[in-house]
Amino acid sequence: MRRADRLFQLVQLIRGRRLSTAAFLAQRLEVSLRTVYRDVADLQHQGVPIEGEAGVGYRLGAGFELPPLMFSQAEANALVIAARVAQVWMDDELARELDCALGKIMSVLPASARVAAEAQALFSLGSGLDPRTQETLKRLRNAAHAQQFVELEYLDLKEQLSTRRVRPLACLYWGKVWTLSAWCEVREDFRAFRIDRVNRCEVLERTFQHESGKTLADLMRRVQCET
Repeated sequence: MRRADRLFQLVQLIRGRRLSTAAFLAQRLEVSLRTVYRDVADLQHQGVPIEGEAGVGYRLGAGFELPPLMFSQAEANALVIAARVAQVWMDDELARELDCALGKIMSVLPASARVAAEAQALFSLGSGLDPRTQETLKRLRNAAHAQQFVELEYLDLKEQLSTRRVRPLACLYWGKVWTLSAWCEVREDFRAFRIDRVNRCEVLERTFQHESGKTLADLMRRVQCET
């Protein structure tokens, strides 16, 4: 990779995350930590508002913009294939948004690149989510984003029906099956719920604030410790 391309990619990586460590940047760029430190210092000297320092992490200051990107043929191909696979297993709202986004990307590609991307011989032929599961997924992901409590009527794998009030944290896709990771107010612990087994989903007006021990980060740390 030419150094100019690497510097451009470095800025792209930093702008795409809240905080990027030098180790993460070095891994993605396939260079040494020393190279990352040197490149960041050079960009800062050129006026790119990169904030942070070695050992802590970097982020891009507000107001910095790059010119529109042109995708390579391989990148365009990957986007088309990813969209084809993902749309089948999304709810209808997300699928429409993805289709619109992909259309915007394709519209700026040269005609030959657009034709080549659309001709990729890889498709997802699954039947996808049923309408009820799509609607439940949409409600739960929106509730997680808005930090709204949700009341669930849930049928577990033992066919036991229960009602739970939960703090929705994230929707996870496992390949044909979505689950909700949540903090259960009834059990006072983290729980996972298969979205296709939710009989009723009521999003409440009441919102919650992240509390220590009840966040997605806390859940991920517990999972890492158990594996």
